[in-house]
Amino acid sequence: MEPGSADADGLAMTAILTSRLPDCRPLLADPDDLTPVFRPVVDLATARVVGYEALARFPGTAGPDVWYAAAADCGLAAELEALAVTKALAAVPLLPEGTSLTVPVSPQLLGSGPVQEALATRPDLSRVVVQLAGRTPVDDLDALRRQTDALRARRALVAVDDAASGLPLVAAVRPELVSLDRALVTGADDDPVRTALTEVVRDLAGRTGARLVAGGVETARELAALAWLGVPLAQGWLLGRPTPEPAPLAPEVAALVRTSAARTRVSAGLAALVRPVRQCDVGRPPPAVPPAVLVGGRGEPVGLWLACPRTGEPHLAPVSLQAHLTDDVAATLQRAMTRPPAQRFDPVVCTDATRAPVGLLRVEDLAGAITAR
Repeated sequence: MEPGSADADGLAMTAILTSRLPDCRPLLADPDDLTPVFRPVVDLATARVVGYEALARFPGTAGPDVWYAAAADCGLAAELEALAVTKALAAVPLLPEGTSLTVPVSPQLLGSGPVQEALATRPDLSRVVVQLAGRTPVDDLDALRRQTDALRARRALVAVDDAASGLPLVAAVRPELVSLDRALVTGADDDPVRTALTEVVRDLAGRTGARLVAGGVETARELAALAWLGVPLAQGWLLGRPTPEPAPLAPEVAALVRTSAARTRVSAGLAALVRPVRQCDVGRPPPAVPPAVLVGGRGEPVGLWLACPRTGEPHLAPVSLQAHLTDDVAATLQRAMTRPPAQRFDPVVCTDATRAPVGLLRVEDLAGAITAR
């Protein structure tokens, strides 16, 4: 999150500095003055880096918010963001295998000529997540939806930053990922706040089917609380600071994440392993990006929309196994592994007391929870 990312204090600071904003026109004349750095995004269940967020760094002591404010002040906001996008996309070939790159873009600038030209520098966006970042209201959500659909047609994923303040945006573009604001993460280790945050997480996951990303994780207690809440992805100084090139997770950090996840799995059972998933009424077109659960007229799971692990092509699959939130982890894994070979590693549909689906269980997560005991 960078373009337009200032919170209340940052906005006040930007206002103070308005009279002496840096002149970004020389910066645009020498693109090498903008340097991308990369912050890891970590899967809290597997303790591995699954992606990186590209952040812009500028000359001098002024932070990114000040430079973006300066660009807007002199009518060059789209040009500066386009430069940042171009620099970020050039780093895609440097990514470790199996990881993606998150590229922040202000939603009101996504359709601008400079930003579109920057995105066109890489026609195949299969390893790119375009993150709609910033709090400037978007006047035409229909146009934004068309723009994000065009990105998906080029195999990009779409993310929305700061879901708490961007719910209309979330509803409009139906992102694959949404982020939790640092303010929510800060209170995640406080019991009353955690109770409220649990409802936020469930509501967001249930309504969007998107994976949640917690930003600004700085302490081990915050990490443990997020693991308990079932937030799948996180980033922050505790997990890895921005580096000039995409870097692996430090061994001591990986050990900390694994320990936190293991403790959560033992104490919470299946509930800690459930991954949110989109639901689609049977008979209607499934979402473009798997997975999804197809539900019948009573809300019961009747099919799965999955991606082939070898080719990535989406396909329909039967619901070969269901499990209740209160079921034992070991027993569920045993039932999963006794399925026919063709379905043995398909996800398990996890249901609530009404037999409505609440998410999916991956076989590798079940096995990992058993190993950690």
